[in-house]
Amino acid sequence: MNVLIVSCGSYVSQGYGCPGEWKCFKAARDREGNFKDYDSVNVVGFLTCECPGRSLIPNIGCVKKNVDFDVIHLSTCMVNAWPACPYRDVDELAKKITEKFGVKVIKGTHDYA
Repeated sequence: MNVLIVSCGSYVSQGYGCPGEWKCFKAARDREGNFKDYDSVNVVGFLTCECPGRSLIPNIGCVKKNVDFDVIHLSTCMVNAWPACPYRDVDELAKKITEKFGVKVIKGTHDYA
């Protein structure tokens, strides 16, 4: 399964409970958390959504032009952020991504604390 991971740039860069992408990559490599049902996982890209998120859809499009992916995972830090993102509703974002690119969007990557 070719996977593109999208994370919350604020959480990753400012350390709000997410020490960086290592948790997402570990879960993908070990097929844990939201990757557990895949026979194999090949992470083909890792994007961050930078506030206010206007460039995310175009950036996904750029990846899609250059790299094939089967599914997009919105990172656990993006899905479970508290307080929630003031710019994006995660459910609406997932819906827009699916409509635009025709790929399944999974909310979450790992179950690590």
